Amino acid sequence: MAEQQPLVLLVDDEEDLCLLMQMTLARMGIKTHLAYRVEQAKQLFTQFHYDACLTDLNLPDGSGLELVKHVSQTYPHTPIAVLTAYGNMDIAIAALKAGAFDFVSKPINQIHLDQLLKKALNQPKPEHEFGETTLENDLLIGRSPPIQNLRTAIKKIARSQAPVFVTGESGTGKEVVANLMHRLSNRSEGPFIAINCGAIPTELMESELFGHKKGSFTGATQDKQGLILSAHGGSLFLDEIAELPLSMQVKLLRAVQEKKIRPVGSDQEIDVDFRVISASHQDLDLLVQQGKFRQDLFFRIHVMDIMLPPLRERGGDILLLANHFIQKVCTEWGISSKQLTASAETYLLQQDFPGNVRELRNMIERAITLSDDEYIDLKHLAPPVRCNSVSPQIATKQVNQTLTAQTHPKFPIEGLERYLENIEKDILLNALNMTHWNRTLAAKKLGMTFRSLRYRLKKFGLDTEMGEEV
Repeated sequence: MAEQQPLVLLVDDEEDLCLLMQMTLARMGIKTHLAYRVEQAKQLFTQFHYDACLTDLNLPDGSGLELVKHVSQTYPHTPIAVLTAYGNMDIAIAALKAGAFDFVSKPINQIHLDQLLKKALNQPKPEHEFGETTLENDLLIGRSPPIQNLRTAIKKIARSQAPVFVTGESGTGKEVVANLMHRLSNRSEGPFIAINCGAIPTELMESELFGHKKGSFTGATQDKQGLILSAHGGSLFLDEIAELPLSMQVKLLRAVQEKKIRPVGSDQEIDVDFRVISASHQDLDLLVQQGKFRQDLFFRIHVMDIMLPPLRERGGDILLLANHFIQKVCTEWGISSKQLTASAETYLLQQDFPGNVRELRNMIERAITLSDDEYIDLKHLAPPVRCNSVSPQIATKQVNQTLTAQTHPKFPIEGLERYLENIEKDILLNALNMTHWNRTLAAKKLGMTFRSLRYRLKKFGLDTEMGEEV
């Protein structure tokens, strides 16, 4: 049985442009209907089922934004994209906020139009609904109202191509949410590339993101594909985007806006199709005011917003997550599962969790390590030193005193380098435990940058960053 030909509605008062696009789409195997006014388009929607709609924003009887809102509300499963004048990003962003699937600039780039329509017509099939629900429940564990609202927002935003900005405290699961949006979208068959902008050295950042040509700088012995191009056809997740230097923000803006990149040492631009999802625990509004983050990039990535709730506001989800992590860790370690005692449950429900879900998982792993029984009790969960009662300076002094009190020969057996490394490692671990493994806070307490802390954690094999469930 032959596959049914897709049907797309083109809305534009420039008849010549409509006819030209109609012929272009016909060569792609797409059937089209034409409308030249908002009301005419609305009438056609009542008569036909359209797989997608493409509309101009300036129409004789009103704005294309009105049509975008109408289609988004009345026909939510029909993606509608907009045509916009080259460089008029304000209107394009307004259309995305109104519910537009995506936009394409005039004069129309054939490649971009082709990419847009392929994504628009690649909508998730109804039989995929069950899989989506299962996926959401697997990654978004919890029954609290904040998590229920988050599920609803993610499902809605996943249908769009609009850039998304995820904000929330450290450890709330920003990468998990970004990955879920990708997997529920029509880009799910493409790659999901996650980048921690704070973990890439400044001098390597342009090459890592945009790639480079052989011989473009010392050490460039071969061509390298950048991380942005690796996300072609899929989603690019930029975590801690506030860490990007201003010089890189300019280049990223062009990549997001024009969907083109230029590798280091190349004189040619490469078309790249990706959806950008960014995140930060910092206040970007404040950074814009301080001149530390470009306003134009802020507006471009800040089209759709998702705010992740802190763990302390999720009530009983804490115990659901704790039991989930117990089962998961015990399975991974090949040991018998353990049960939380009543006092352990009470203790967990009383915690503030500044490090959120990541802190909870680390706490559970520590408790499993300490418990030789079939249960996890208060003594396994409670840290030996409360972080709100001892200052970092005192804690560091305690570590140093402990080290000094130990009997060491005048010349350490392991060598000076290893001896000093052990001291550094102990201080790092102490700072992490005191901040419940909130890396940003630990770096601040130790008087170093996040990037410097990340380097040391990797050096000592302490970098256990993972996409844990939310």
